[in-house]
Amino acid sequence: MDQIQAEIEAIISQIEVLQRERDALTGSDILPENDSPEAIAQAYRHQARVAAQVSAEVNGIDNAIAALENQLQHKQRQLRQLQINKRPFTQKDLLEESLQNAYERADRINELARELAEELRELKAIAYDLSPSYWQLYHKPFITGLKGVSVPFFRSDGNVLMLTKFII
Repeated sequence: MDQIQAEIEAIISQIEVLQRERDALTGSDILPENDSPEAIAQAYRHQARVAAQVSAEVNGIDNAIAALENQLQHKQRQLRQLQINKRPFTQKDLLEESLQNAYERADRINELARELAEELRELKAIAYDLSPSYWQLYHKPFITGLKGVSVPFFRSDGNVLMLTKFII
């Protein structure tokens, strides 16, 4: 059981390292040497050349994180199974384990809801900037239906999980 716990900690550590590496890659700003048009153009050209490589690296990091998260879930299930096998089963134990699983699922759903909300906000901002030009060129809207978009999430009132939604 200690070996599996050590493996879980190593996987979590590696995921954190990869996430920091990904954040470092995606956080680069375009900084021209000076404010001249040539320097600005050169900086953006350089950024365009680097963007493809960075995109491939970020994609590889994302794939590695996904694989490690799958491995982490597998190891956590193994650890839970070992813990279950070591102790006697009571109805209360089974209930507590089921409750823990439900709260973990709700936390995961809330995490995904935060990510989805952020992506929707970014899409709304892009659509807001793009729509006037798109309308002038194609005589139709670029995106519709973004006004009342909502994302489901779980809220806990004591021991009760309640599925609610918030509007983006």
